[in-house]
This record gives sequence, structure tokens and C-alpha cells, in this order.
Amino acid sequence: MQRAAAARTTVLLAVMISEIRFKDFEDVLATAGSLADAAEAHGSLCGALCSMSPYKMQDWVNEILPDGAALSDEAAAMLEKVFTATATSFGEQGMEFEPLLPDDEQPLNGRANALALWCTGFLYGLGTGHISDLEALNGDVGEIVRDFTEISRATGDDAEADESNEQAYAELVEFIRVAAQVVFEELLPLRRQVYPAQQRLH
Repeated sequence: MQRAAAARTTVLLAVMISEIRFKDFEDVLATAGSLADAAEAHGSLCGALCSMSPYKMQDWVNEILPDGAALSDEAAAMLEKVFTATATSFGEQGMEFEPLLPDDEQPLNGRANALALWCTGFLYGLGTGHISDLEALNGDVGEIVRDFTEISRATGDDAEADESNEQAYAELVEFIRVAAQVVFEELLPLRRQVYPAQQRLH
């Protein structure tokens, strides 16, 4: 039994975010009655992982799903896959992290709106930890928070699918990918200070 569980965990660890289809994640959340859009839900997970340790899958589920929501085995497996792939990617040294967003085949305005929602979720997740005032953050993290706040206010409704807009979107996604990793690394001392190792033994 334990061997089977360990094997399953190994498989989950091997899954990268890029292998998870946004639409599948979106469908699972919609069926479960999620309180958050799929992009926002992933953003909140990433923000919380940056500011809290340990942050468990159940903590995230409690944030994004209504109380008492029943999850099918398929839905639970999808959420576990997203959670594990995200948490693992933050711990990698090779900048493996990436935001979970709609496929490039989707209309640009929808992808741009999803990007704004992802940033909204990230800021929310960041604020659920020990950081009570995001605006008081300084240095690289403070600058990133301000940038994410700006992106979260943007709407993609006017975004036409031309080459320059596609390029601008791709650059924003890359910025967010790197910036989230920077926040995770910069807040490591805070996570260690607020959530010391001995607390994690319980």
C-alpha cells in the first residue's frame, strides 16, 4: 500500500505545469462550483506558496471551493496534480515555474483577461500569509507587487490578435513567470522566520 502511494507521488512529482491543460483544470473547477476563475485559482496558489510554509493542498481547496463541495476522484486528482506540479516547480533551480494560463490557440483578449486574473489571485494568495500590507513591501518584491497590481487592473477586451499584441502578451507572461519565482526566493527568509521548522513537525 505504502509502495503504491509512493509510486503515485513520484508520478505526480514528474508532472510539469506545461503538461496540464488549462481547459481541463477550468472544467474541474466549474463542475466543483469553484469560487474563483481557473487562472485566479492558480495565481492564489502561487501567491500563498510564496508567503506560507507549509501550505497544504487542503488549504488551497478551502480557499477556492465552497464549503462542503464534493470532489469526484477525477477532480481531486486534477487539483492534486496542479498543486504538486506548482509547488515542485517553485523548488526547482532551473526556473521551471510557469503560470497556468489558457492555450495560445485561445483568443488573445481571453488570454489577456486570464493573465490579469492570475495576477489578482497571486496578490490575494500572497496576502493570506503573514504579509498583512502588500503595499509596504520594498525591494524587488515590492516592485513586483506593484507591477502585478497594474497588470491585474488591465482588461484584454481591446486586445486585437496582431503580432505586436501577441509579442506584448508573451513578454508579460515571461515577466510574470520570472517575477513569481523571484518572490518565492526573496520571501524564503520570511517563511522560515514565521513558520520555523519545528512547527512543521506536528
